[in-house]
Amino acid sequence: MHALLVEDDDRMAHALGTALAQRGHTVRRVGRALDALRHVREAEFVLLDLGLPDLDGLELLRRLRTVCDAPLIVVTARCEERDIVQGLRAGADDYVVKPFRMAELIARIDTVRRRTGTAHGGTDTGRTAGTGEPVRTGDVEIDLAGRTVVVAGEEVRLTRREFDVLAFLAARPDQVHSREEILDRIWGDAFLAASRSLDVHVAGIRAKTGRSGLVRTVRGFGYQLGSPPAREGGEGERGGAP
Repeated sequence: MHALLVEDDDRMAHALGTALAQRGHTVRRVGRALDALRHVREAEFVLLDLGLPDLDGLELLRRLRTVCDAPLIVVTARCEERDIVQGLRAGADDYVVKPFRMAELIARIDTVRRRTGTAHGGTDTGRTAGTGEPVRTGDVEIDLAGRTVVVAGEEVRLTRREFDVLAFLAARPDQVHSREEILDRIWGDAFLAASRSLDVHVAGIRAKTGRSGLVRTVRGFGYQLGSPPAREGGEGERGGAP
């Protein structure tokens, strides 16, 4: 696998590059946002530091996501909850805070590659997906095969992980799914239950669709596809990410 390593610290870049090469990956290391944008299309996965000299890392992440959907892990010293939430909402598949154990990072890379590879190769979304028909609830239409969401006749753009969560629920609309089940099937790790990754992505789905009832919370257990009323909250409340 070919990795794009976006890291301006030479020592950290050397350590990461060496660890990846030892596991058979080829690595292109860049230290500036402009170079990351130039080379990201050739990458099969991305490791991104947020502390870059020429552009804020979160802004670069948003720009990368407009041109590339390769698996992406943020590796940064920024440890505030707000930074983590913003990184996940901007499209990161995982978020690792420095300092970290190299073995843990490599395991996270392997996990992200497995789950994103399964998603693009055809995640098992259940009997509903097999019909080829979009799932409709209220005025929301979820096309599992085409990976699109339409609300009140207008397409809404979700991140890859947000869509994966919504598609998993939509494929089994009558079932309530535990947090552990969703984390295991979408993130590949049920032990992430203590993290906020799932909650952040559910909040993103609700905010971007403007349908707070689209994902129903089953308190103390998990989530289920909901039946939001059409034009929930009135005109003008749907649109961009929170």
